[in-house]
Amino acid sequence: MPRRRELTAFVLGGGGVLGATQVGMVRALAEAGVVPDVVLGTSIGALNGAFVAADPTPAGAARLAEVWDAVVREGVFVENPVKQAARAARSRTHLLSNAPLRHVVDEYLPVSTFEELAVPFQCVAACIEDASAVWFSAGELVWPVVASCSVPGLFPPVVIDGRHLLDGGLVHSIPVGRAVQLGATRVFVLQVGRVEQPLAPPRFPWEVGTVAFEIARRHRFVHEMTSLPDDVETHVLPSGAASSPNVAIRAARGSRMRERAEQAYEASAEYLAAL
Repeated sequence: MPRRRELTAFVLGGGGVLGATQVGMVRALAEAGVVPDVVLGTSIGALNGAFVAADPTPAGAARLAEVWDAVVREGVFVENPVKQAARAARSRTHLLSNAPLRHVVDEYLPVSTFEELAVPFQCVAACIEDASAVWFSAGELVWPVVASCSVPGLFPPVVIDGRHLLDGGLVHSIPVGRAVQLGATRVFVLQVGRVEQPLAPPRFPWEVGTVAFEIARRHRFVHEMTSLPDDVETHVLPSGAASSPNVAIRAARGSRMRERAEQAYEASAEYLAAL
């Protein structure tokens, strides 16, 4: 049989503000000269993935770090509690506006459509109406990326083509299987640190929902990783962090995000150097 064409995929998973971890991984990959043929992203990985696909070079990695400084300035994940309460009272479904997230994409992403990206890119969102995974790979970038990042309860659903869309992590937390479907022979998994830590049984009532969500979020990734074809080379990049909070909003301070990025850079650079 003829040998398959080698195709390198970057797969960027979800994790809210823990997505700062991927900033360090992107830098390590760029400096090691690892260039993707395709980029796949879900949730915050869709935001980071769009920037990687726009410029998968060390300069692009530096730009992504600047974008995360903007995420802090724009308050994408953090807002005045009074405003949060007022919005929740009005909407009854979400705490934050997606306007700051839209602004970050519009203002800092150097292109506006999938077709203008340097590397093919796909992102995924979850459709409320039929519980399906909706993949985007063409047309305007901003709304698919925002939809993929729309954490339930935190952001409102995004309506595209009549469908109400929420966070892609609900259907694909780390879409390794999608990369294989697209023909990837080498996959680099940019996760945020959660899958490195085993879950513990809940001890308090308020932990039950969080643990249940984490099981649902990780299950598909665990299944896909154990089902990969033997000829697919896979690398799960290390976060370098000793732990990852289940409630990622706790890590929303700018200094903490920069620390996670640096830890991931050092750990991933060491990992790549050993390949």
